[in-house]
Amino acid sequence: MFRSDSINIKDLISGCASNDRRSQELLYKQFFNPMMAVCLRYVRNREDALEVAHTAFLKVFQHIKNFDDSKSALFTWIQTIMVRTSIDFLRKKNPLVQEVEWTETNEPEIPAEALVNKSGEEILYFLKQLTHTTAAVFNLHVVEGYNHKEIAQLLMISEGTSKWHLSEAKRKLAITLKNKEIA
Repeated sequence: MFRSDSINIKDLISGCASNDRRSQELLYKQFFNPMMAVCLRYVRNREDALEVAHTAFLKVFQHIKNFDDSKSALFTWIQTIMVRTSIDFLRKKNPLVQEVEWTETNEPEIPAEALVNKSGEEILYFLKQLTHTTAAVFNLHVVEGYNHKEIAQLLMISEGTSKWHLSEAKRKLAITLKNKEIA
């Protein structure tokens, strides 16, 4: 991910912590594309995703002195900031999240390889068909690996509501996949 031949990662972090503009520019250029992709999974359009990414990079630069490479990789640390900034953006933009109680029903079975064989554009298209909260829960659970308790805390919803949104995303994904098979 990081090109070690251009500058040592520790030197880059140290430079950013010292507000060295060149180091900040190098970090930004190195991580912009993958982090923009993260933001686009949560936010509906490119302009909003760019706003989120820029806000998150500001947080990265403000807090990089607190980065601890014994706890996570720099990529993972920055990605976490991107995800949380995206969620904050969604929360501000759409503060009313409908609480629903989830009951176990026959959840659609989705083959594990269903998303693996899809392009990034196809996945983004699918996510844009979902409500903000449903897409965020799907991303957090399926892509980021958060459990429902963590998702509930991040999105300020109940665990049951988190489960419902995941079930709804899976239901819609199953319909989308079935329609593509027919077409």
